[in-house]
This record gives sequence, structure tokens and C-alpha cells, in this order.
Amino acid sequence: MSATGAEASRKSKALRWTIGFGLTAMVAVGLVLMFLLTQATSNRVLYERNYQVLFAVNVVVAVLLLLAIAWIAWRLVKRLRQKKFGSRLLVKLAAVFALAGFAPGVLIYVVSYQFVSRSIESWFDVEVEGALAAGLNLGRTTLEALSADLEGKTRTAAAQLADKADVTVALPLERARDAMGADDLQLWRASGRLVAAAGESRYQLTPEMPTPQQFRAARSQRAITWIEGLDEGLVPGATPARIKVLALINSAAVGTLGEARYLLAGKVLPTTLVENALAVTQANREYQERALAREGLRRMYIGTLTLSLFMAVFGGVLLAVVMGNQIARPLLVLADGVREVAAGDLSPKASLRGKDELDGLTRSFADMTQQLLEARQAVHTSMAQTNAARAHLQTILDNLTTGVLVLAPDGTIVSSNPGATRILKLPLAVYEGRRLVDIEELAAFGQAVQQQFEAFLAYGRERNLDHWQQSFELGNTSLDPTGRPSNTTITLIARGAELPSNQNLLVFDDISEVVSAQRAQAWGEVARRLAHEIKNPLTPIQLSAERLEMKLTGKLAATEQTLLAKSVKTIVDQVEAMKRLVNEFRDYARLPAAELRALDLNALVQEVLNLYAPDHAQVPILAELDPACLPVLGDPQQLRQVLHNLLQNAQDATVSAGRASPEHPVLLRTRWLPGTQRVRLSVQDSGTGFPDHILKRAFEPYVTTKDKGTGLGLAVVKKIADEHGTRVEITNRLQDGQVLGAQVSLSFSVERAQTHQTT
Repeated sequence: MSATGAEASRKSKALRWTIGFGLTAMVAVGLVLMFLLTQATSNRVLYERNYQVLFAVNVVVAVLLLLAIAWIAWRLVKRLRQKKFGSRLLVKLAAVFALAGFAPGVLIYVVSYQFVSRSIESWFDVEVEGALAAGLNLGRTTLEALSADLEGKTRTAAAQLADKADVTVALPLERARDAMGADDLQLWRASGRLVAAAGESRYQLTPEMPTPQQFRAARSQRAITWIEGLDEGLVPGATPARIKVLALINSAAVGTLGEARYLLAGKVLPTTLVENALAVTQANREYQERALAREGLRRMYIGTLTLSLFMAVFGGVLLAVVMGNQIARPLLVLADGVREVAAGDLSPKASLRGKDELDGLTRSFADMTQQLLEARQAVHTSMAQTNAARAHLQTILDNLTTGVLVLAPDGTIVSSNPGATRILKLPLAVYEGRRLVDIEELAAFGQAVQQQFEAFLAYGRERNLDHWQQSFELGNTSLDPTGRPSNTTITLIARGAELPSNQNLLVFDDISEVVSAQRAQAWGEVARRLAHEIKNPLTPIQLSAERLEMKLTGKLAATEQTLLAKSVKTIVDQVEAMKRLVNEFRDYARLPAAELRALDLNALVQEVLNLYAPDHAQVPILAELDPACLPVLGDPQQLRQVLHNLLQNAQDATVSAGRASPEHPVLLRTRWLPGTQRVRLSVQDSGTGFPDHILKRAFEPYVTTKDKGTGLGLAVVKKIADEHGTRVEITNRLQDGQVLGAQVSLSFSVERAQTHQTT
């Protein structure tokens, strides 16, 4: 809220308080004056002194109230013309309250006017005056008769108690009370000490004692009588009127130190008798007073009645406006709050502090709005936490090397993570909403996965299994960093489970390198054992053949001698070939650990290429070396062996395809890859490529397409690459579906210090 709005709100509140206080003060003054005026009508002295002044002041107050009502009505009309919200409700409430006060007031005034006019005339009838005098005499005579009767009975009881001692007087006193029909009997000493009591005073801690004057009067007159509760001005029924008799008990023998005793008797007068006596007395007094000013009394009553009507009507209209405003104000506050909530504003709402239900409703609405605000904030907080958790989970999924797919029950891809895209080398985000089996490259994989899920959902629950696990081998076509197609085969280990949302979760990882490493390790063990088992008999075989030739030379005919020499030579040549094969197995099995250090890959390649001079090579070698390549971490000796194996395989493949010409050279290329901070080495040939079944296992020992090859060349390359932490790939080069040759690529990590320097 702005400062101007706050100031206006304070001024409006102050104005309402001022108006309310002023109206309350006028109404209070009017009620006080009206009360005084009514008092003046019943008090002749007060009427003669102040009636005219009080009447004039009441008229002034009535005029002020009339002006206040006119001002409030003008504000209501103005508010209605301005079409402010709630104006019609205020007008209706004010009209209802005003009508509710005005109509009964007029009706009562008319009836009261007729009644007062005729009643005053009937008050002063001669028969009424005689009846009042007869009533007074009758009441006086009745009271005198009752008093005389009680006095006689009290004297009799006093005579009976004259010879009773103080300690034994309680029971006779009670019997005397019952016999005389009194409500209360008390035995007093002249000193004011109560000796005994029977009746009502028996249970009073401090019963009322006669006055010393009454004791003296009773001593001199032997008995006195008086009536309590019939004094003028007492309210009928407030204190029971009763007759009391105080009688002297004559007993010289029983008294203590000559102290006299008195019997006090009390009897309650009948309520009807007392009320009638007081009513007759009051009526007679008023009749005598009003008879003195008969016409003035009539004008006084009519004027007071008329002024009372005006005050009642004005007060009713004023009360109608005030109460209407009080009733409408909470409704207006609620309406404003509802309109703001409907517009989406849940800020704290205004409420009223009153104790009635409508004010309580505004507080309940404000509390409800506050709870809605807190609930919305809690929802926003929960949504923020959920989004943060989702972002956190998404970050984890995005950085997982493991592939994650969420599939619908029919195999439709719901979501995937970048790890799945990297492993399968397909833009899976594009395929979301499609079934896995409908993707051409993954049709077989999707079919196998769907079968695994169906079997798991059918039997997994019965066997208390929470997931299934299976390995898959699939090949796909992707683009290498140079933009050329590359056929690769990968081995996946996949695990599937059912999600609570009735969806399926597929998690898989590429274990091609693990499988390849396991196979290489197995072949290394085989090579080690073969080298050990085969090499031992070769030397004795060779020596035996040479000794046999030496022993038989000169002892055979020329024909047999030629056959012997040829056979021995064949044995020795084959033994040498076996030795070379065994040495290759030994080298593969006993490949030493790489000693990595920083080296210039381009310089190492150039050094190796010097051994492949164009004059001595059947297939020329074309080198494309990127000068931007940074030094890599490697073992120079082992990397030379890698280069030799790759170049020899490339030349042999090109020759076997009949393309040994300068138009089809072997391409040796190095490239700096800034995005991955790695250096890529690739060797391309122009051969026939690899069949699919060979391509999947090209790096395993004894897997070769050569007629005379051992199949250990690429296996050694793979083992050296693993020692260097380098990823090696072999693919067929395709163009328009035709195989143009094969390519072997290795990706080396650069030296860390050089990477930081470049960055």
C-alpha cells in the first residue's frame, strides 16, 4: 500500500470514528433527556420547574438527529449513484430497519393518543375518587384488625412464658409460635441479648433487635404494635410487609438480677393485601396531584408521547443506517477478498475484529486465504524441490556412462539419457514416442528386449525376481570423426526391471572392451602354453634331421641322396617356421608393460615411414600429419610395433584386392581433436574390407583374412592399445553401399601439462 493510500485510509477511519461518536453522543443525550421528561410527567414539582426546558432540549436533539439522518441518506444516494459495490445492499438494509421502526411507532402512537386522551378524562370521575377513599379506609381497618389480633395472642403467650427459665424456654417458645400462628417469635432481655428464637430468626446469625425506644414503650404500655414494609416509596414485593408486637413478660422470680424479658412476635402480611394497600395509596396520591392540573396533564402526556414517537422513529432510522452499515461492511470486505482471490491474489486479506458472526466470517476468510497462500507456497516449494531433485537425477543420468531407457509396456521409448545415445550411437531423443523394434538399426535388439520383459513379467514375479539380466551383441553404422561411415560391433550387458508407473526400465552398458580384454587374456594364456609346449620338441626334431643327413651322406645313391637332402631341408624349414610362430605367440603373451612418456606422434610416424621407402614398397604410403597435434603419452617401442603391424596389414590387404597402385595408396593420418583433447591416428587401406563375422572379432588371436597370416597382428595392436588406455576401432569404409577398404583408428590422450597450456 502506498503512503497516499495509507493516509487516506487513516483519514477515512478517523472520520467514521468521529461520526459514530457524535451520533452516539446525541442518541445518549436524547435518551437521558427523554428519561428526565418522563420523570417530569410523574413528578408534579419537577414538571412545574423543568418540563418546558426538557421538552425544548429534546426537540433540539430530535432536529439534530433528523439532520444526521438526512446527511447519511444523502451519502447513501451518492454512493448508489456512483455505483459502488454494496450500495444497494446498504439502501435495502437501511430501508428495512427504518420501516421496521417507523410503522410500529406510528401504530402505537395512534392507539396511545386515543387511549391517553380518553383515559385522562376518566381519571377524574367522582365515583373514582369515592372508590379510592373507600379503599384506603378498608385497608386501614383490615391492618388494624390484624394488629389487634396478633397483639392479643402475643400477650397470652407472654403470660404463658412468665414462669419459664431461660434454659428451658426454647420448646415452650416453639409451641407458642405454632399456637398463635406467628411466623417468628423471639425472647429478648432488656439489655438487648437474644435469649431464644423460634421460626425464621432461629437460623439468622444476627436477628434484628428492637430499638431501645421500643423496649421502653413496651415496658410502659405492656405491649406495642407496629407494621414494617408499608412505608411510602417501597417497591411492592421487595421486602415482605409484616406486623410486629413487642410484649413485656412479667416474672420477678425467673429474671436474672432483676433484668426484664420481652417477647417479640412477627407475622408476614398477605402479599395481595400489601400490594392492594400500596396501590390504592399510590393511586389516591396521583389522583389528587393530577386533579390539580387536568388540562396541563393532558397536554404534557400528548406532547411527551409525540416527542417519544419522533425520537423513536429518528433513532430507529439512525440505527437502521448504522446497523445496515455494520452488517454490510463485513460483506463488502468479503466481496473484495473474494474478487482478489478469484484474480489469483492470495495476499493477506482485511478482517474485522468484532465478535459477531459476520466479523468472524471475515477472519475465517482471511485465515482461509492465508492457508491457501501457505499451501500454494508449500506447493511451489515442493515443486521447486521436485524440480531440483529431478534436475539432480537428470544430471546424474546425463553423466552416467551407462545407458538408461524408460519403455512403455509395448516397447515405446518414453525417455533416454545421453549415455544410451553414446553407447548405441543413435539420436534416441529423436525416437522418443516410437517403439524400439520400429527403429531399423535396433530392431533385433528391441525384439530381444521385449521378449525378455514379457518373460520376466510372466514368470519373474512367481520366482520373486526383481529384474532380469542378459548380454546382447549388436552392430551399427555410425560416422567417425572424419564424417565417414563406420561399422562397429558392440557387446551390451542389459538389465531390466518394472517401474511403479507400469513402465519398464532398461539399463545397459557397453562391455565390448571388457569382453575383448577377457578374450585377449585368454588368448595370451593359450599362446604362453602353446609356446612352451611346442618350442621344446622343435630343436630335437631339427637336430635329429640334420644328424640323419650327416650320417647318411655318401652312403646312398644319388637319387636317394637328393631325396634325403630335400626331406631334411623341408623339415628344417618347417621347424624354423614353427619357431617363428612360437616366438610370435611368446611375444604376444609376454608383451612388457608400457612405459608411458611424452612423445611427438608425428615424429614417430615419420621415423617409421623412413623404413617404407617408395622404391621398396608394393603399395605406396601417403601420410597426412596434423601439425596441431600435441605430444601424447606412449611407449615409443610398442607404438613402432603398432605402426608396423598396421602398415603391413594395410599393404597386404591392398595387394590381395589387386589394387596395388599409386592410385590406391595406404593413407596414414593424424588429427588433433580439440573437443575431446585427444590425438587420433588412423590407417586406411584399399582392400576388400572385413566380413561381418570377422569384423566383430578382428582383434582376437587367430582371426585373419590372410591365407598365410597368424592373426596376431591386430591382437598385438589391441593389447598395446589397452596398455596405453587407448580406444582402438576397426571399421569398413563405405561409399554408396560399396566397401572401399578398412580403417583402423587409435585415439591417444595428450600430456596433461600440454592440455592445460593449450587451454
